[in-house]
Amino acid sequence: MNTEERKPFAERVGKKQWIAIAVVLVLGLGAGAMILHTSPAKPEAAGHSEAAGHGDGEHHEEGGKEAKEEGKDHDHDHGEAKGHADNEHHEEGKDKEKATTSEHKEDEEKIAFTDEQVKAADMTIESAGPARIKSSLQLPGEIKFNEDRTAHVVPRVAGVVDSVSADLGQEVKRGQVLAVLSSPSLSEQRSALQSAQRRLELVRSTYEREKKLWEEKISPQQDYLQAQQAMQEAQIAVANANQKLLALGATPGSSALGRYELRAPFDGMVVEKHISLGESVGETVNVFTISDLSTVWAEISVAANNLNLVRIGEPVSIRSSAFDQTATGKVSYVGSLIGAQTRTATARVTLTNPQRIWRPGLFVNVELVASETDAPVTVSAEAVQTVEDKPTVFLRVPGGFVPQHVQTGRSDGKRIEIVSGLKPGAPYAASGSFVVKSQQGKSSATHTH
Repeated sequence: MNTEERKPFAERVGKKQWIAIAVVLVLGLGAGAMILHTSPAKPEAAGHSEAAGHGDGEHHEEGGKEAKEEGKDHDHDHGEAKGHADNEHHEEGKDKEKATTSEHKEDEEKIAFTDEQVKAADMTIESAGPARIKSSLQLPGEIKFNEDRTAHVVPRVAGVVDSVSADLGQEVKRGQVLAVLSSPSLSEQRSALQSAQRRLELVRSTYEREKKLWEEKISPQQDYLQAQQAMQEAQIAVANANQKLLALGATPGSSALGRYELRAPFDGMVVEKHISLGESVGETVNVFTISDLSTVWAEISVAANNLNLVRIGEPVSIRSSAFDQTATGKVSYVGSLIGAQTRTATARVTLTNPQRIWRPGLFVNVELVASETDAPVTVSAEAVQTVEDKPTVFLRVPGGFVPQHVQTGRSDGKRIEIVSGLKPGAPYAASGSFVVKSQQGKSSATHTH
């Protein structure tokens, strides 16, 4: 290496070169200052970038939060849906379990009956439905003779019984002879009639003669008028004697003067007899009682608080307490007085009795309609049976019947209101339900055994 090359770089750079380097540096610095002066928005841009960065950060953070929240909501909704589905599945499971239990219980309680068995048992299947229920009033009563068609036969004259042709319980016709008496007083009455008739014949002939003589101017008018008056008096005496015999019920033209015939006043039955052959009877003794039993009275005892429900013309139903027989009629009389001891009034129903079923002295129950109401669910009265001390209706199901406990309401003897336990339209065993009950008892006994 030569000496020139070994000199330091500062010594080797000339003065002019240093000046050039300084100028270049100055120009560079000036250009840089101008660039900075002419670009003032750069800091804003930087700020904007910073804000953008911040905004992006926030947006990213918010987006993250929203995404997180959405994720939570989605998880929550999914959880709710899952929980709801689980609940529905649980409820459905419960319903299925309940239905299964109900079906199992129904199968256990079902009383097997085929259609052929139902028909053979003469059983009727009806549907529960609405009906008008009549609230009734039950009153005690007694059958009695129709007093308008009952007669007490008395002789009206004293006498001795010659014959008796009617027996107790015999049906007699109007005018039929019941008994014959021999009466001295009746004989005197007939004798008086005959005397009056003969006297009338005598005075009539005298009158006719005097009338002829007066017309021929032979006899004075005074004799004619006296004969006329005597004839009129004789006619009055005959009529009077006839009326006395008719009032006694005796026939005026009987050949036997003392014969007295007792006759039936109308068609009826001899319900009482107090006469025998050879007996001496007085004119006021009741020897026969005749009653027309084609109609009878049902006398009712009505308490004071029920008098407003018992009205004349009100239809009633009468049932015998001794045998299974019913009849209908109308109230014909309501008493206005209340008994001092019984504290009841008397009402009366006239019953037709063509078969003589309703006999006087028979105790009856009289049913009157107190009110009428509509019931939404009713069944036939014979459909309700008592099972486990509860009113029960046997519902018709496929293959048999199922006992259904019900709560009953009003009843009119034909229909019973069902307050709860039965829906409208439900089929049930109506007539013949006791057959189902007996079959249930047999099934229970077999199951227990």
